[in-house]
Amino acid sequence: MTEHPIHWETAGTSRVPFAVYTDEDRHKKELERFFYKSHWSYVGLEAEVPNVGDFKRTVVGERSVIMTRSEGGQIHVVENVCAHRGMQFCRERHGNKKEFVCPYHQWSYTLKGDLQGVPFRRGVRQDGKVNGGMPADFDPKDHGLTPLKVASRGGVVFASFDHDVQSLEDFMGPTILRYFDRLFNGRKLVVLGYNRQRIPGNWKLMQENIKDPYHPGLLHTWFVTFGLWRADNKSELRMDAHHRHAAMISTRGSAGQATGQASQVTQVSSFKESMQLHDASFLDIVPEGWWQMEDQMPTAVMMTLFPSVIFQQQVNSVSTRHIQPDGHGAFDFVWTHFGFEDDTPEMTERRLRQSNLFGPAGFVSADDGEVIEFSQQAFETKPEHRMLVELGGRDVGETDHMVTETLIRGMYEYWRKVMEA
Repeated sequence: MTEHPIHWETAGTSRVPFAVYTDEDRHKKELERFFYKSHWSYVGLEAEVPNVGDFKRTVVGERSVIMTRSEGGQIHVVENVCAHRGMQFCRERHGNKKEFVCPYHQWSYTLKGDLQGVPFRRGVRQDGKVNGGMPADFDPKDHGLTPLKVASRGGVVFASFDHDVQSLEDFMGPTILRYFDRLFNGRKLVVLGYNRQRIPGNWKLMQENIKDPYHPGLLHTWFVTFGLWRADNKSELRMDAHHRHAAMISTRGSAGQATGQASQVTQVSSFKESMQLHDASFLDIVPEGWWQMEDQMPTAVMMTLFPSVIFQQQVNSVSTRHIQPDGHGAFDFVWTHFGFEDDTPEMTERRLRQSNLFGPAGFVSADDGEVIEFSQQAFETKPEHRMLVELGGRDVGETDHMVTETLIRGMYEYWRKVMEA
């Protein structure tokens, strides 16, 4: 790699150089250090492969992988690369198979990834003698698909190419695990649908976006107009010990819809005081028992697990958001909207309706993809410049308010520790 050195204006991370988003060699180094070693990556929900033979094709970093459910009911994750000539043999996103067969030379594998069939392994008989075939010491046990280490908790499946990675629970840490277990509390999950979008921006920008409580009430005027998110809501920001993962917790105020009157302190106002929803059922919000945490009843919890996934609760809408890098300047963003098996039909309809706030064309989330694209365009034209993340100070620490960029500073504190090692 010919990675160019980065100049940080300060010893801390309150001024992030544009160059961290623009260098292809640095991007490859990120893949190795964050996605392929020492980290767990999200791959899906157990509910996406409920039956024996079910599979889902996805990615870890930029490597194609397949999550399967084998004959014994176990979940496996294998790399989508044939052990023969390296072809990505699986092209479907989802399906059910008894085995995987590479179309190039028909090598076949079990659902666990074991090699079970090699055409002409013992050659072909011609004119009374056997010609060709694999060497006598060829052992199928040595040529299976590359297996990943798998961990599942609460119906959510993670995988890692690094079989020496720490436990999933230690990777999350007790603070984030508490919020993870609140959402994935053992109830059986039900997949409601997917959204996919390609965003022309660096993958870290989406991690930043969900670690940034500064923008929701300013960029997302829908939130403020209808009172779902305000900077002056009761809130807290929490991190793991390494400052790589985070949770933004917010409780909607009892006032409900924004009034249009700006607070003299927060200067939070409605975009249009008179704006009304044509379909008021978008705000048909019903508190759920699992929201309760001690003396809190959070209406929004946004968890970022570095590097690959976001877990969202926005009122009754719950989903995972999978970050899939594709070069230093683009990533695919895959939303999996879900509910719970014990949901009433009315709650399922409510979750689906509220999911329209999010996704590529969501009333809220469409804004995020656009500002990330415009940011990346600026980074590429001015890589020697830097951005400022000094709201709330220059230090890193948990807070009980939203007017801070501490979570972004924390993420880059971890990024520097790993990338500059």
